[in-house]
Amino acid sequence: MPVSVNLTDRQQRILWATVRHYITTAEPVGSKALVDEYNLSVSPATIRNAMGVLEKAGLLYQPHTSAGRIPSDSGYRIYVDRLIAPSEKLGGKVEQVLDQLNWSDGRMETLLRGAAQILATVSGYIALITLPQSHTGNLRHVQLVQIDPKQVMLIVVTDSYETQSVLMQLPQPKNGETSETLGPEDAEIVDRELQILSNFLNSQLRGRSLCELSLIDASELGREFERYAELLKTVLSDLSRKAQTPAYTRILISGLAEALRLPEFSQLQQVQTIIHLLEQEQEQLWPLIFASGSSETPGKRVKVRIGSENPLEPIRCCTLISSTYQRGSVPVGSVGVLGPTRMVYENAIAVVEAAADYLSEAIGGT
Repeated sequence: MPVSVNLTDRQQRILWATVRHYITTAEPVGSKALVDEYNLSVSPATIRNAMGVLEKAGLLYQPHTSAGRIPSDSGYRIYVDRLIAPSEKLGGKVEQVLDQLNWSDGRMETLLRGAAQILATVSGYIALITLPQSHTGNLRHVQLVQIDPKQVMLIVVTDSYETQSVLMQLPQPKNGETSETLGPEDAEIVDRELQILSNFLNSQLRGRSLCELSLIDASELGREFERYAELLKTVLSDLSRKAQTPAYTRILISGLAEALRLPEFSQLQQVQTIIHLLEQEQEQLWPLIFASGSSETPGKRVKVRIGSENPLEPIRCCTLISSTYQRGSVPVGSVGVLGPTRMVYENAIAVVEAAADYLSEAIGGT
């Protein structure tokens, strides 16, 4: 997509006005409309010339030879990345309305459904909120248990009493003895060492998220425990990496019926494929919703996928805007809106951004 195309200030203003007018009217835009409704301080001929340049750059196109022009996906991309800013006023309104939900007393799914309904109402588009990840709780207890002379099990318990376990090969003693030659007294020594290590791990890691298990400072281990240090580091890093891999959770949807009444969704077959994706194939949509950041706009935490940027065929006529909400520094879920590419982007981005911030604060306090 020609998102790196260089535009003059005048061309950017005309692109902004064209996109803005099309979003408002859903009608192809001609130079006369821009002259009449926008203070561009240039002649109709200059506007026509600029629109021709924008069309050649792939940012506008004519649906019919006698019609005005409408934005392409690339035109919307430049509009989003360079020409607008999220509406701070609407973002504040979203937070005020969400604040009416009672996060201190209620089931999480019920509260998130309420949040989705609010987002759908405020944005006018389909609201999507994933249920929070269950494996991202904080660590409650760690225990190392000797299974046999060769193996040790690391058991991790979270604050929600979920458990994970990993089987590890026991490091060989420094004296060169093999695990087969160790006697009962040696096994007792190993048990005592494992208990000391368990106490050390609990002091280092209790209260941290599973994603932070690899942050252990093994340098504080005494010399007698050096043989365990590298093994523990490897195993804990593996558990941390697995915890950072999001697992599919259900997507709560609101505003579907209202949004599909928009003129872009007038074809029955198109509507059916979107409904089928949202209701029957959420596992395909989920990775797009949960993705954080934006590959198109580095540094922005709200991801905007416009039209053909969406890899799923049913929503290649749509824009998907999403952001993750967090518990502490760990993404646990996501919030987004789905609508036509002819979307009021400054409002939709503001709604998603504000909702993600609010949910992060609310989830973090539960």
